[in-house]
Amino acid sequence: MGQILAIDYGKARCGIAVTDDMRIIASGLPTVETKFLMEFLKKYFNENKVEDLVVGLPVDLRGNLSEVETDILKFLELFSKEFPDIEIHRLDERFTSKMASFFISQSGKSKKQRQEKGLIDKVSATIILQNFLELRTR
Repeated sequence: MGQILAIDYGKARCGIAVTDDMRIIASGLPTVETKFLMEFLKKYFNENKVEDLVVGLPVDLRGNLSEVETDILKFLELFSKEFPDIEIHRLDERFTSKMASFFISQSGKSKKQRQEKGLIDKVSATIILQNFLELRTR
C-alpha cells in the first residue's frame, strides 16, 4: 500500500503532510515554497510510493471558493499530467488554519514559533490529511 500525501496549497508556500505506508498516521513534512512544489514532489515521489493526493478545497463560510482555487486548479492540471497514476482528492479545508493555530498555541511553543506561518501551513496540511483518513474509515 502506498502513502497518501496532502497539500495545504497557498500562493507563497504549501504545507505538506504524508501518511505512513500503512495509511494510519498523518505527519507533517517541511513547508515548501509554492514555486518549488512540483520539484519537491518529483523528488519525494521518486523516493516514496505515493498513491493518493489530497488537496484542500478553500471554501469560505458561505460556501464560496477563495481566489487561490484558480491557482490550485492550474497546479492540479499540471500534477495530473506529470503523475497520471496518482489519484487526486479534494477536501474542504475550512477552519484548518484556525485549528492549526489553536493546536500550536496549546503545544507550548514560544510566541515566535507560534507565529511562524510555515508551521501553521504544515499543521494545516496534517489536519486535512487526518480528516481525510477519518472520512475514509467511516
